[in-house]
Amino acid sequence: MFYKMTKKELLKLTDEELLKKAKKLKYTSVFNAFIIGFMIGVVIWSVIKNNFGFLMLIPLFITYKLINNSKYDKLLKEVLIERNLK
Repeated sequence: MFYKMTKKELLKLTDEELLKKAKKLKYTSVFNAFIIGFMIGVVIWSVIKNNFGFLMLIPLFITYKLINNSKYDKLLKEVLIERNLK
């Protein structure tokens, strides 16, 4: 998985670096929303087809990891607001 910075490390970045990360954040949040929706669709399809098993756990795990990464996004947004950059 990718290395995510702590709030202390984010505070050390320059304004320009934070703005670059914020720009990236917009793209990743849209992509994550698409993937989460797709994975939930796969799980619903699997339940309808009565395919319970290991393959159903993979989309749930991926969805969990993507939702968990949103904590980093919140930290980045907090730092941007503190510096009045967004």
